[in-house]
Amino acid sequence: MDSSSKKVSIFKRRKFRSEEKKDMISGYLYIAPFFIIFALIGLYPALFSIYLAFQKWNGFSPMTFNGLANFELVLTDPLFWKSVYNTIVMGIMGTAPQLIVGLILAYLLNMAFLKFKSYFRITIFMPYLTSMVAVALIFSVLFSNHESSLANYVLTNFFGLDPIAWAASEWGTKIAISLMVFWRWVGYNTIIYLAGIQSIPNDLYEAATIDGANRIQQLRYITIPMMKPFIILTVFTSTVGAMQLFSEPTVFLGADAFTRDEAMTIVMYLYRDAFRLQSFGTASATAIILLILITIFAVINLRLTQGFGKKRGRSK
Repeated sequence: MDSSSKKVSIFKRRKFRSEEKKDMISGYLYIAPFFIIFALIGLYPALFSIYLAFQKWNGFSPMTFNGLANFELVLTDPLFWKSVYNTIVMGIMGTAPQLIVGLILAYLLNMAFLKFKSYFRITIFMPYLTSMVAVALIFSVLFSNHESSLANYVLTNFFGLDPIAWAASEWGTKIAISLMVFWRWVGYNTIIYLAGIQSIPNDLYEAATIDGANRIQQLRYITIPMMKPFIILTVFTSTVGAMQLFSEPTVFLGADAFTRDEAMTIVMYLYRDAFRLQSFGTASATAIILLILITIFAVINLRLTQGFGKKRGRSK
């Protein structure tokens, strides 16, 4: 190869490398805004919160190192454990039924004989798009303490029970908030399950029908096992959402939300420490404890759903 050929080859290689670098730089520039915004509003507040958890600070005076005192103060506070109890109870009451009902509704919406499917799908999903303030206003009327409220009317006329002061009793408040969470999020999970059901190939159902499997057997051995990734997704997101319950009890109870122990959740406890008591150190410690609790419950739920819908081998 002569010198001119070598120069052309070197020139082509340099040009290719320069084009490759340009593509790489342009790619990083395209994704840079996301990472910059994430660093400013996501990563930095998280790291700063971890730093604050070991400081004593009211937002105005200089910070002083407090060690593990903030964690000790939170973990020895009976109100914190009451908020943990309230969060778990309302989370189970509002989350577990919506997953089961969502799966049933998705299965029914996928039936071939059902008419007006689009209308029912939009109607079921509408509560998720409704403003939280509007939802709280509706439920405050439905679950009013007055005897003529819809909830008390149903209890007294259909079940023969005494009227309940929903917003004044502990379990009345928990039931009303749990029903609000259920009503608002069941449509969201239904749409996810419906997408999962529609992704299952029809060939599996046709083969099962030829083999003599009925609807229940098809649901048990085909639909539920094939829906496992979607079920795990909804269980994970619902667990995280249940542990972060804040808007529903706050808007439903109004100004009394932070003075009522029976409705206090972990996030409400955190908010009270930070913005009402100006104790940002204990609030940050509560946030870290909440992160640990969310991780524990998420892992437990994921482990429980790992074997959900798993096929069992038949003995020979």
